[in-house]
Amino acid sequence: MRPFRISSMERFKRVVKQAVPRAFKTIWWIFKITAIVSFVMFLLKYTGILMWIAAAVSPVFHIFGLPGDAALAYVSAYFINIYSGIAVISTLDLTVRQITILGTMNLAAHAMVAETAIQKKTGTPAAYTVFIRTFASLSLGILMNLILPGRPVFETEAVNLSQVPLFNIQGEFRPMFFIWLKGLARLTVWMTILIFILNIIQRAFYEYGIMNRISRLFSPLLTLFGLPKETTFLWIVANVIGLLYGSAAIMDEMERGKISDRSILMLNTHIGISHSNLEDLMLFAAMGGLWYWMLLFRWAMVTILVWFLRLYFKLTQ
Repeated sequence: MRPFRISSMERFKRVVKQAVPRAFKTIWWIFKITAIVSFVMFLLKYTGILMWIAAAVSPVFHIFGLPGDAALAYVSAYFINIYSGIAVISTLDLTVRQITILGTMNLAAHAMVAETAIQKKTGTPAAYTVFIRTFASLSLGILMNLILPGRPVFETEAVNLSQVPLFNIQGEFRPMFFIWLKGLARLTVWMTILIFILNIIQRAFYEYGIMNRISRLFSPLLTLFGLPKETTFLWIVANVIGLLYGSAAIMDEMERGKISDRSILMLNTHIGISHSNLEDLMLFAAMGGLWYWMLLFRWAMVTILVWFLRLYFKLTQ
């Protein structure tokens, strides 16, 4: 028994030794992006520019079956994160249908700047990520408004942007700044712990041969989605904890050369539109949205897009 314990301990030490440097390298990279992007968004929110952008696009939201003031929730989530969008939704008087549609749109396209940077780091062009996620988000809004029962009728409303100030300070700078700083610190701590643990788990799965078992277990579902089996672990990571926290694992896989460029493009197409399907999805469900529609509509969309990619690769090879 003694040699076995020593052998197991040595294997675990090797796992940690391989995981830690990569984890901290990724954490530092993500922190820089998150800090810069979130501070810019804080300034846009503080100066009222974000509200002006929302006002400018609000008339378009009728095609999604949403009132104009839902635009602020969408724009906030699109540029900042899901939590900012939900904070706005909590102040609006939306129906279950409207929360379901808006939630689906936000889940498909949120934290666009930070998550686009992450997917670009793994080899997917930024322009492609922004286009495909935005296209999916808007298309889902239109389709759900057409398909779901209870479609509302809105009177045409014109927004006179001259009546909406471009700069409109939203409060005192110091309290708002410290709230932002506290949120960034909390996110950094949580991100550091989660990425560190996840990287060790990922390496351990390969070291102890668990990855092959996981791939076999989820193989039928990924086959339906059109995703290669080598993307199984990363698909699970993205669905459970999202792109931000799962970025270390995704980038590590790319550097290991385990996944081809085409496979990562298909994976990023799928998980860009459908990820974090525990926490984020349940947050919208808690707000009153129907979780199964928010999940199934996005899964249908990504399945179509990935199979189109597979067809394109086949025709151009």
